[in-house]
Amino acid sequence: MNRQRSIAARLAAMFGLAAALVFTVTGMVLYRVQCVELEKRQLGEIRARFDLAGTKAAGLGTEKQWEHFAAMLRTLTPADHSVRYFVESTDRRFDYGEPFPREADTSPRAPDVWAVEFGDHRFLMLKRRIPALNDRPEVALAVAVDQAAFFETSRTLGIALVMSSVLGVIAVSLLGWRIAKSGLAPIERLSQHAGALDPKQLEHLPDADLPAELGGLVHAFNGALDKLEHAYQQLSAFNADVAHELRTPLGNVIGQTQVALSRPRSTEQLEEILQSNLEDLERLSRIVIDMLFVAQSDRGALARDLVEVSVAQEVRRSADFLDMLFEEAGATLHVTGDARVRVNVSLLQRALTNLMSNALQHGRPGRPVTVTIAQSADTLTIAVRNESDRLHTIRPERLFDRFYRADAARSDSRQNHGLGLAIVKAIATMHGGSVFAQVQADAIRIGMTLPVSEPAQAAPAPARPLPRPAAA
Repeated sequence: MNRQRSIAARLAAMFGLAAALVFTVTGMVLYRVQCVELEKRQLGEIRARFDLAGTKAAGLGTEKQWEHFAAMLRTLTPADHSVRYFVESTDRRFDYGEPFPREADTSPRAPDVWAVEFGDHRFLMLKRRIPALNDRPEVALAVAVDQAAFFETSRTLGIALVMSSVLGVIAVSLLGWRIAKSGLAPIERLSQHAGALDPKQLEHLPDADLPAELGGLVHAFNGALDKLEHAYQQLSAFNADVAHELRTPLGNVIGQTQVALSRPRSTEQLEEILQSNLEDLERLSRIVIDMLFVAQSDRGALARDLVEVSVAQEVRRSADFLDMLFEEAGATLHVTGDARVRVNVSLLQRALTNLMSNALQHGRPGRPVTVTIAQSADTLTIAVRNESDRLHTIRPERLFDRFYRADAARSDSRQNHGLGLAIVKAIATMHGGSVFAQVQADAIRIGMTLPVSEPAQAAPAPARPLPRPAAA
């Protein structure tokens, strides 16, 4: 698995970043609170020592008493001088201790409290004045506490917080990676199953014991597999039909040519053979042109050069080209309703011609062909109805498939190559519409729906003109 694209690694990294942010903020807050609390304790210690010494000094007014006070301060001073006492006075008899060096850096921290730094030493000092009494003038008493222990404790806590944060981030990242891997395990199993699919036999992905979030995805994927398998089956059938349709005229041409070359022929005989070959070649040409037309429609080509026409008028014009078929079938044309719509006239006439010729070819002789035109708010419906005795052999859902014939024996293959209704579907699609087929009690109703408004240009126009479908 590519680590740079691993979802588990990404989630682990995000968990780590989130943990680092949380630990950093928490550590800073804890460190700051600890520093404030330690300083409060130091200030409390300084004030307690000052209250003890200051109260004592305020009641001493003679030199003898001050000597005893100085001895007490020496007793209160630790051996490591972490606590220091200073007394400054205009009378040197009442001075005590060694003041800080003059180069010491002094900064205020609170009322009467200063931070003093010199060399490697840092002190927190409380200094106040004590009024004069008897022989003693006004003096300034100062108590200073070394902050070395304070900074050492702060540094130790800071290091501990940093180390614990780093370890916490690592632990969260590893746990996050493990959790992500466990959560993504169903996806890994589905990926392995999908990678093992055989194009010849598309098995559904297992949908048992899956998280709810993956159920919809697997259901959609299995639906896509069903569509793909259906398309594969249609393509296989289409290839077989194409081979059959092309094999027959090609076999006729080859066979007749071989027979003609087997012995000398007269000019009349050669002309007859060439005429027969020409008919088969024209049939091949029609099949190829129709296949190219349907293929262009499948690629999203849309009808162009749209004009507004009367549908009923175009139905009658198309029927004029089928006079011989109507006469042979003994059928009449009934047109009901009318509407105006923007279409490509030649394509609409081709679709109408195919629908009516299909009705004449498969309808009962002597029975009428009815064309119904109905318009709703945004849809125009054109339906061709004919009575038939072969409804039991018709599969409405396949009528618009390429090379489909209700007659499985293909007895009409010389006149019909099974692309007529497929072309109707292609023309309807190019206008933004659809097709339908409905089997009734003793009749079949086939037609198409067209949008009243002009179809949106959802696909680019073809780079070259569409091949015109072959004539009926």
